[in-house]
Amino acid sequence: MNASIHRPPMEAVSLHLFCRPLHPELFETLATRTVRKDDYKLTIRITPEGHVITWETPELVLTEMTAARGQDLPDRGRVWRHKLQGEHSDAFRASTIISYQMSSQTEVVSAKLFHRLHDELLTDGQKRGFLHLFYPGHRFALSPLGYVTADARPGCLVVNAFHTFPQDLAIIRTQTLIERV
Repeated sequence: MNASIHRPPMEAVSLHLFCRPLHPELFETLATRTVRKDDYKLTIRITPEGHVITWETPELVLTEMTAARGQDLPDRGRVWRHKLQGEHSDAFRASTIISYQMSSQTEVVSAKLFHRLHDELLTDGQKRGFLHLFYPGHRFALSPLGYVTADARPGCLVVNAFHTFPQDLAIIRTQTLIERV
């Protein structure tokens, strides 16, 4: 699916974790996919800024969101916010039995390497996961993309997200681990 939406500059994007659901009117959804398992529901949304990932059980809801600077978000239920620059990792004990861990990496690379990595993500995204291509700014430009994979394993869920920012020659990668401890 394509959309003529402009992606904000990479340096204006931050990553947020909420211990609650967020109302869909707080962000623009370009594409969505929901997976239901026996004990949880996972909803992945691609947004102009990146993604919103919501993991829900009857007892707990965790929402991870990439947002642009100045985007109006509630303070209620926010666990933390990180600027997406360089590398970050964080962890949150969501309950006595649920642990959330996150790592992110923002990388600005040469044009040649960016094109190669972008093509690899595009190829992978056409085979598995959830891929969304944006319309480029002009017909000769490279399309930004959002690509998310979710791998359920016994007792845990691993979500990898990749977002490209061709105007910045940048890629944002996040990896999220939600596990029963």
